[in-house]
Amino acid sequence: MTTTTLVTGGTGTLGRLVAERLRTAGHEVRVLSRHALPYSVDLRRPDSGLDVALAGVGTVVHCASAPGGGDERAARRLIAAARRAGVGHLVYISIVGVDRVPLRYYRAKLAVEGLVERSGLEWSLLRATQFHDLVVEMLTGMARPPVMVVPAGLTDQPVEVTEVADRLAELARGGPVGRVPDLGGPEVRTVESLARAYLSATGRRRRLVRVPLAGAAYRGFRDGGHLTSGPALLGTGTFEEYLARRFGPREERG
Repeated sequence: MTTTTLVTGGTGTLGRLVAERLRTAGHEVRVLSRHALPYSVDLRRPDSGLDVALAGVGTVVHCASAPGGGDERAARRLIAAARRAGVGHLVYISIVGVDRVPLRYYRAKLAVEGLVERSGLEWSLLRATQFHDLVVEMLTGMARPPVMVVPAGLTDQPVEVTEVADRLAELARGGPVGRVPDLGGPEVRTVESLARAYLSATGRRRRLVRVPLAGAAYRGFRDGGHLTSGPALLGTGTFEEYLARRFGPREERG
């Protein structure tokens, strides 16, 4: 029997990969995002199209997220519609450290976790560390000036997004299991070492300056609140391997 799965944020960095893996496994997949026809729905706004998108769906993988705000409102609407549709399994992707780092976006993700847990639906929840893509986006911005300022004393544990997609697709294919062990990258690296690897891969020359920052969120990151701890799964894809795929070997660049 064909299983219908709805992937929210299914055109994004993670959701697109999850949808591909589920289709390969034989699932009928519906992609929901603000601009993907026929299920173009903005979860943050009332939209009757959500009920149509969920009709006959057995599993929802909730990847849609907006760092600018609105995740809680979107989750409430999605959960209400999923309950009306009789969805049997809700899979949610969150972030390692949402309960330890007092960042506004993290607080919203933690609140959504609570909504999922209290939804009345059967659910599975995975927390992952930051994707390599996001780290590169951050470093690209930091490298724009001639001097690259990096926050002192910070480490990170970036993970390959394809490995997160593999795990989410695995959860979606199975039954509800609640919160599963966190998924992190294979290495805990200083931000300075990540910056040097990025500069080497892109052929840029920048003087690195380490600057301590202030605030509770910085302290949370400095104390490793965003790193895996306790039982956790570790990916295998390294940051250097990601950089080589994205930017190519140094000798092949002009």
